[in-house]
Amino acid sequence: MNLRHSPLLPVWITAVLLCLLFALGAWRFTGFGSATVIANLFTDNTYLLIVAMGMTLVILSGGIDLSVGAVIALSGVVTGVLVSQFQWHPLLAFSVLVPGAALFGAGMGALIHYYKFQPFIVTLAGMFLARGLATVISEESVAIEHPFYDAVADFGVMLPGNAWLGSSVLIFLVLLIMLVLLVHFTRFGSYIYALGGNAQSAALMGIPVARTTILLYAGSSVLAAIAGIVFTFYTFSGYALSGIGMELDAIAAVVIGGTLLTGGYGYLAGTVLGVLLLGVIQTYIIFDGSLSSWWTKIVIGVLLLFFILLQQLFLRGKQQHATAT
Repeated sequence: MNLRHSPLLPVWITAVLLCLLFALGAWRFTGFGSATVIANLFTDNTYLLIVAMGMTLVILSGGIDLSVGAVIALSGVVTGVLVSQFQWHPLLAFSVLVPGAALFGAGMGALIHYYKFQPFIVTLAGMFLARGLATVISEESVAIEHPFYDAVADFGVMLPGNAWLGSSVLIFLVLLIMLVLLVHFTRFGSYIYALGGNAQSAALMGIPVARTTILLYAGSSVLAAIAGIVFTFYTFSGYALSGIGMELDAIAAVVIGGTLLTGGYGYLAGTVLGVLLLGVIQTYIIFDGSLSSWWTKIVIGVLLLFFILLQQLFLRGKQQHATAT
């Protein structure tokens, strides 16, 4: 297979960039290459990893979800209020929150499919709705104090090199395995790729487009809600202004990870590499100490432009190859 025309090429480039930047940091800064820093990369970006996986599935289908950052905030606020003010057990709060998020996402998916609204507009409206609800429920940060949260914070696995993988990272790993199996080893996964390749052709082949679309947006909202719960484990609070811009970070990670914005091509592994690359950039700037944190955004912008150009070259090569054959 010609690598230049392969959808794996952006994934390989992301992996190489990740290794090179990490090697540069390890060469320049003492302790950068330690197992502790690697573990912290996953710990500090767990919620973004979870959100980005949901975003990957939606973009693979040819859609987009701008509501995920607001859903994170709403999930945190609802959890904080139910646990701290109404004295609910966190697991009971989660059992209400996750199905609620699924209904929220399914509603957006239904509007997108049945009324032919643009995903951008529908999910933008969902973003304002979720953020507004979070603010109405509580404008102030809601502290969460419960023995269950203390137990979750203390649970984890100690790896060689004094690297600690907490419960949040373990949750992400379980979700990653489940989603990889779903996308690459089930019929539903093939539906996602077919829908992103050509929705009309997918419908003619008998693929349940309506059900697939609704389930995808429901799943994206559920993963965003789980990310919001994980974020409360990280901060022990819920705040209506948390997660601002998270949807953009997730989209950036998905694109840098090699998923085509037009849908049909992409891998969850690439998205994970994309999030880790963003995390390494931020870690490098922190270790340097002399660079402004805004350099993170500048570098991400350059990477996005590079990978979008790479996508266009891939699509052009794919079209030329199809014409030649």
